[in-house]
Amino acid sequence: MHDKTLKHLSDGLASGEFSSTELTRSYLDAIKAKNGDLNAYITVTEEQALAQAKAADEQRAAGNAGPLTGIPIAHKDIFCTRGVRTSCGSKMLDNFVAPYESTVTERLAEAGTVMLGKTNLDEFAMGSSTESSFYGPTRNPWNTETIPGGSSGGSAVAVSAGLAAAATGTDTGGSIRQPAALCGITGLKPTYGRVSRWGMIAFGSSLDCGGPMTRTAEDAALMLNAFAGFDPKDSTSMERDVDDYSARLNQPLKGLRIGLPKEYFGDGLDDGIRAAVNDAVKTLESLGAVVKDISLPRTELSIPAYYIIAPAEASTNLSRYDGVRYGYRCENPTDLQDMYMRTRAEGFGAEVKRRIMVGTYALSAGYYDAYYNKAQQLRRLIRDDFQTAFDEVDVILGPTTPSPAWKIGEKANDPVSMYLEDIYTLSTNLAGLPGLSLPCGQVGGLPVGMQVIGNYFDESLLLNIGHQFQQNTDWHTKTPN
Repeated sequence: MHDKTLKHLSDGLASGEFSSTELTRSYLDAIKAKNGDLNAYITVTEEQALAQAKAADEQRAAGNAGPLTGIPIAHKDIFCTRGVRTSCGSKMLDNFVAPYESTVTERLAEAGTVMLGKTNLDEFAMGSSTESSFYGPTRNPWNTETIPGGSSGGSAVAVSAGLAAAATGTDTGGSIRQPAALCGITGLKPTYGRVSRWGMIAFGSSLDCGGPMTRTAEDAALMLNAFAGFDPKDSTSMERDVDDYSARLNQPLKGLRIGLPKEYFGDGLDDGIRAAVNDAVKTLESLGAVVKDISLPRTELSIPAYYIIAPAEASTNLSRYDGVRYGYRCENPTDLQDMYMRTRAEGFGAEVKRRIMVGTYALSAGYYDAYYNKAQQLRRLIRDDFQTAFDEVDVILGPTTPSPAWKIGEKANDPVSMYLEDIYTLSTNLAGLPGLSLPCGQVGGLPVGMQVIGNYFDESLLLNIGHQFQQNTDWHTKTPN
């Protein structure tokens, strides 16, 4: 049952093959059996889940069910959930119980989903491996000696290992797409502003974006239908009509123009991933797509631009964690300054401290123009590269990651090497564009993914491409042993 898609589970609930209570108990049993080894969940909300499942069964019996009613899902532990700990994977928020609900989790609850719990992540979503969590690393179910990607590694593992039917994630520089690729599932980063950030604890406010992590593109469409849309509580939310993301899934791809950026296929890309993506391109060509070589000349500049802008925004957002209002506070401070310094020194991990220091430096009076302003100028040029490309093609395709999952601890002392793993995903966030990662092969027994990037608000097109690809391949059906 745990390898079924969200769509299949929805159909099973509708036909009475099983109840939401039975389904939820099955997932809770799987979590008890596997989470000790995988560390996908920080908090399991068993009592709440069973209560929600019972309510979903009653709703279905009354004839008021929607496609997600009674479906057990997980939430990345960066979304505030009323009455449930929201830790962000940090000691700083280990004792924080959110007094309100994020818009994403609230809308999914209104759609009838059942919350199994909150998943592990890199501390404050800062990382690419889910190793920096205060609660320890999450392990890739395909090989538990390897990382699952990050920062939404817990959500990716929960879906991949059958510990949730689907999950929410957030993507600031690839944090949905990269772990989706490394765990063999589907992950969608929507257009910036398409999904409300209300109640999603901020890392980089101009970059953060919530999205679905699922087995298939069809499932991602069902999830996005439930929580996309304008939110007056979020000033960055776009007041724009929402598509029915399931409506276009079966449209043919004849005449679709796909751009292959030469910068995504150069040095540094694993040969096995290159071959897998090339095979995927051939599949799309067989479905009627037309492929064209293009260039995104400023791709390499996305890493320095991102690692100025994101830490700058993080240093501002994390200034609120000072031990005064909520969260961790050091013991027996001698004065206010001692409390501030020791609380932040003890409450934040190494990667978070590193980014706060970089961001504070970049925003300081003597360096603001030299670093932060320059990075913002580069951001605009990167965006312009994409817009030039979209004058010629409908979507852009390439690998999601340059390499398959690496061993836990392998890059822990080499942050620059870790940052380079995001080379194909960062620029999408800088430009605010949507991106979809799909499983497209394996290298050394580990899954790898391809990424399809669309123009603004082209989520329906990306999901259409993803669904058609998955109708003609079986990589999305493969599960870890």
